Amino acid sequence: MKKTIYSKYDKKDINDLPIVQFEGRIIVIVSPGETEKAVDYLLSKDILGVDTETRPSFKKGQAHLVALLQVATHDTCFLFRLNHTGLTPALIRFLEDKTVPKIGLSWHDDIHSLHKRGNFEPGYFVDLQKHVGEIGVKDMSLQKLFANFFHLKIQKRQQLSNWESDVLTDKQKMYAATDAWACIKLYEELLRLKNTNDYELKKNEDEIQERVSEEG
Repeated sequence: MKKTIYSKYDKKDINDLPIVQFEGRIIVIVSPGETEKAVDYLLSKDILGVDTETRPSFKKGQAHLVALLQVATHDTCFLFRLNHTGLTPALIRFLEDKTVPKIGLSWHDDIHSLHKRGNFEPGYFVDLQKHVGEIGVKDMSLQKLFANFFHLKIQKRQQLSNWESDVLTDKQKMYAATDAWACIKLYEELLRLKNTNDYELKKNEDEIQERVSEEG
């Protein structure tokens, strides 16, 4: 039986889904010296998930630099607290690496934000938003994509929390790690579906009505 994927996943259906969280190790990096070994470890892996977090701004004209770079393997996630470490030579080496695929979502925006912390030439990055469109999926948010592909819910409550806090809460760490890890899971499932053609794409009622209206 083929897997059903929707071109657009109805957001109201997400609330009833089981919650998914990263179940591996989470390692917080707070000093520049720690970044070297962490990057060596990460670049020894076959695939990585990446994401960033920035302290939200609630005042017009106010902006903050990227505070966190999270990088996950299948079972370990490093949280690089950039507001403490800055972009060290090791982190620049990571961002410029061209050997290990690093999977992100809307990664062009993250690259733009990271460039405000330092200069580097982006290496081997894969943006999920580009590739999901190739099988007809129009959703672009991580939460909707994960619900669509796996019928599981990623919690987003920590998204607007203070990522420059002296100490990250357990909920912040879990949120950040889950987002990075989820990118790997989505990419691997996307590749599987494209290679096997083991899916059927369905349009929801709103899309069908829109097309009927356009043709009418």
